[in-house]
Amino acid sequence: MITQKKPDITIGIPVLNEEEHIERVVNGFLDSSYPNIKEILIADGGSTDRTQEIVKMISAKDPRVKLIDNPGRFQSYGLNEMIEVTQGEVFLRADGHCIYQEHYIEKTVEALLKPGVKNAGGSQRYVAKNTVQAGISIAVKSFLGNGGAKYMDESYQGFADTVFLGCFWSEDLKKLKGYNTDNITNQDSELNLRLIENFGECIYVSPEVKSWYFPRDTFFTLFKQYFRYGRGRLLTKIEHPEMSPVRGLLPFTFVFFLIFYALFDLVSATNYFFVSFLTVLIVILLAESLRIVLKTDKKFLREMWQGEKQPPSKFSRWAHTVISIVLMQLAHFSGVLYQLIRSVILRVKGW
Repeated sequence: MITQKKPDITIGIPVLNEEEHIERVVNGFLDSSYPNIKEILIADGGSTDRTQEIVKMISAKDPRVKLIDNPGRFQSYGLNEMIEVTQGEVFLRADGHCIYQEHYIEKTVEALLKPGVKNAGGSQRYVAKNTVQAGISIAVKSFLGNGGAKYMDESYQGFADTVFLGCFWSEDLKKLKGYNTDNITNQDSELNLRLIENFGECIYVSPEVKSWYFPRDTFFTLFKQYFRYGRGRLLTKIEHPEMSPVRGLLPFTFVFFLIFYALFDLVSATNYFFVSFLTVLIVILLAESLRIVLKTDKKFLREMWQGEKQPPSKFSRWAHTVISIVLMQLAHFSGVLYQLIRSVILRVKGW
């Protein structure tokens, strides 16, 4: 039975080409006031920049920092490599380019120590350095961009089906054999579903645990990201048909309905008013995007904007929020459809 008030902790960071951020992130954790940091593991998936060189330089000064090779490249493989050798009683999963609050470790462990908790963390907060990131950061604050996920609500406190990043008991991760490497983009949510299946309600979100995430910086990379998300959500649904959240397939269901409705109205002799329906949807999209831009205005200027230039205007943020929401839905739909063909028609197992 675990009795320590401040258990030994391993911080695990899967990385790939993070030379711009890795020194700041690792040194930030080393400077933490948390007394029992056992080790900081960095699993590198084959970086071609200076990431490995920087980690080795830090490791020479502090042997708690250890570089681990991740031949599987993807995060799930790297996380499993670190879980296999972890020495800490607690495993804190971190990201190589996030920003973390001053007492991030303390607040996360405090949440993990609550009764019945097997994974603890905070909501997913966003920051931006350009207008595309600004639009994405605002879009995910709307139901149209997050599907009502509890971990996306910065004020939510309590149990949920998943959490951003997370902090686990190492023995639980080893018991569950780590992350699922058949699903390389939805590995966090899939692991949390297995935790719930084994331990019941146990994923805890605390508003006191704060970190900030830099989203994709172009619309092309945003589309690629959500295309992969769509693939991952379907694989999780196949793996956990009863436990997987409904919101994971909402974009696919909605876009599929729109396509079917449009085709049906086109070939039918009767007018079923698809154009009118689509017009209403566009008005709702524009209105909701404007609402969330105005609602987050002060927070955006005070906290979310990290760019060197002047922050984008409200109109620019509005336009980029609209584009972000549309691209998220279309990319997610495309990813689910692609994986549906692979999994159901071509009978390809996993990714």
